[in-house]
Amino acid sequence: MSTTNQRIPSLELGRIIAILAVITIHSQLFVAYPLYKETPWLGDFINQASRFAVPYFFLLTGYLLQPKLSRDPIGTALSYIKPLTIIWLVWSVIYLLMPFNLMTVMTEGYVAERSMYWDYLALTPFNSLLEGGLVHLWYLPALVIGVGLVSILIKANLQRFLLPLSIILFIYGVLAGSYFNATDIPSLFYTRNGPFFSLIMIVLGFEIRRLNISVSSVKALIILMIGMLIHFTEAYYLLSWDVDFRIHDYLFGTPIWALGFFFLLLANPSLGESKWVQPVANLTLGIYVSHLLFVIYLSNLAGFLGFELWKKDLLVWLGTIVISTLFTYLVMKTPLRRVLFR
Repeated sequence: MSTTNQRIPSLELGRIIAILAVITIHSQLFVAYPLYKETPWLGDFINQASRFAVPYFFLLTGYLLQPKLSRDPIGTALSYIKPLTIIWLVWSVIYLLMPFNLMTVMTEGYVAERSMYWDYLALTPFNSLLEGGLVHLWYLPALVIGVGLVSILIKANLQRFLLPLSIILFIYGVLAGSYFNATDIPSLFYTRNGPFFSLIMIVLGFEIRRLNISVSSVKALIILMIGMLIHFTEAYYLLSWDVDFRIHDYLFGTPIWALGFFFLLLANPSLGESKWVQPVANLTLGIYVSHLLFVIYLSNLAGFLGFELWKKDLLVWLGTIVISTLFTYLVMKTPLRRVLFR
């Protein structure tokens, strides 16, 4: 979700595609449609097919920050981290205060509804600290930690250890995360949070820019398909260990898949050369932090209206896209943008 003065249209289009994928994940699109043995395979597939999105954002950050991080690692990291931290804090407070279940508010009161959520967060304090007021905000602390680690290692002249360290953390993160039922490898918190996933993607984006790595569209597509195949094979295999197909934020194949998508966009820089792409791409960070609030309230509205199945899905998914985009656009026209969206 980062920006740069030298924008590549295809990468900006990638930001829009990725934010739509994030909204699709959180809207739980088609998860209420059992297809075989009471399993919503269509919803599960759509959910996992959208998992390239956040790793793409991490890749893009590393790619765009590389020149500045190489020249002034600490200064660049601090100027990047400060506004993200403010956004995380502000939106954490918003999500901690805003009620989610409006029916509970009407029947039991605001304090009762919020107390249940606050008690839930208190059950996993490490996760709550690394996520913030609502689960999707994990992206911001993970991004801050990843960029911070990269800057520290560069400043200490230990840049050669960036990739090995990120690979080690990533392998541990997968084995102690989605593979936990098979490995029993412990972790103090859910390994999607922190540097286990963010660092490797940021470092890969950094190295692609530093080494000027590029591949053809055909090779990029092959990389994408191989990574996606590995990801889905892993997700299916883990069903035998009683791991829900839909829960995986990342698996061993996910970075390969995201790299293929990133390389494909790099190989076709003219994609996205439309007037609407850049203005919409500029809204992606605001849409990301705000969209889940609209998912929640539109889900409440669907319940009040008695909408089920496709009616609910259409209202929540399409409504969230439209309202979060419009909300971000309007806020960006006011002084509040500096606090809410950077």
